[in-house]
Amino acid sequence: MNFKKIFWSIGILLLLLIAGCANTSSSDGSDKETYPNADLLVDTEWAKDHLEDESITFIDMRAEGFDQGHIPGAASYNWGQLVDPDFEVEGFLIGPEEFAGQMQKLGVNEDSTVVIYDDGNSLAAARLFYALEYYGHTDIKILDGGYTGWLNAGHDISTEKSSVAAGNFKAEANEDLQSSQQEVLDSLDSKDVVFLDTRSKEEYTGENLRAERGGHIPNAVHIEWKEAVTKNDAGVPKFKSFDELKEQFEEAGVTKDKKIVPYCQTNVRGAHSYFVLRLLGYDNVSPYEGSWAQWGNNPDTPIDG
Repeated sequence: MNFKKIFWSIGILLLLLIAGCANTSSSDGSDKETYPNADLLVDTEWAKDHLEDESITFIDMRAEGFDQGHIPGAASYNWGQLVDPDFEVEGFLIGPEEFAGQMQKLGVNEDSTVVIYDDGNSLAAARLFYALEYYGHTDIKILDGGYTGWLNAGHDISTEKSSVAAGNFKAEANEDLQSSQQEVLDSLDSKDVVFLDTRSKEEYTGENLRAERGGHIPNAVHIEWKEAVTKNDAGVPKFKSFDELKEQFEEAGVTKDKKIVPYCQTNVRGAHSYFVLRLLGYDNVSPYEGSWAQWGNNPDTPIDG
C-alpha cells in the first residue's frame, strides 16, 4: 500500500476543506458569501478598497447629513426624487426619461458599478436598487451597514461635494420586474403567485389605516421588511444570515418555485424585500408598484382584514 500517496491525498482534502470554510464569511464577519447572489452586497472594507475606482459610482441615499460627512466621492440622492408627483398613485416611480436624466447627473454610465448606501437599514438604498434594476442596470451593490457601518469601521469621511462628469446612463423598463393592479387582480387565485405584504402587522390587519380601506390583498402572507435586518454587537444594522432569511421566507410559503409579488404602501418597504429576495437567489420577483396606496384606495378591489 502506497502510504505516501494516501497521506498526500488526505492533505489535499484538508486544504480544500479549510479553503471552503474560509469562504463562508466576509472580512467583517458577516455571512454574506453564503448568499446565492452575494455580489449584490459589499462590506466597508470592499468599499474602502474601491474608493479610487473610476468605474464605481457611490450614491448616498440618506435624507440628511450629507453635508456634515459622507463617504469620499459619493453623490447625494434621496428616494423623494424617485417619486412622480404628477402620477395618480402616491409614491409611484418616475418615468424612464426623468430617471435616466437624474442618474446621468450623478455620473452613472451604462457600464458603471453603482454602490448605494443609507444610514444602515438599507431601506432607501433598496428603493434605488430596485429602480435601477427595473430600468435595466445590472451592476448594482448595496453597502451592508451603510454609513453607520462606515463610521464604526473608522474610515475617512468627506464634507466636500464631488464634481462628476455627466454619465451616459439609459433607462429601459423591464416590465417583468413590476406588477400592475390588473396583474395582481388576475393572479389572486393563482397557486403559482405569492403576495408578500411587507408592512407592519397593524397595517396588514387594517388596525393602522393609511388609505380609504384597511387590510391586505387576499391570501397575502406577512413578513415585515425589517425582519431581514439585525444589529451586530456594535449596533450596526446588518442583513441577517442566509440561513435565517431562507428559513423565515420559506416558512411563510415564499419559495423560489413561485412568483413573488412584494408590496407595502408605496413600494419602498416592498423594494427592500425585493432586494433581500434577489440576494437569496430568487429570480421571479415582481413588486406591486402601486401597492396599498392604489389597492386600498380603490373601492372595487377585494380585501382581507
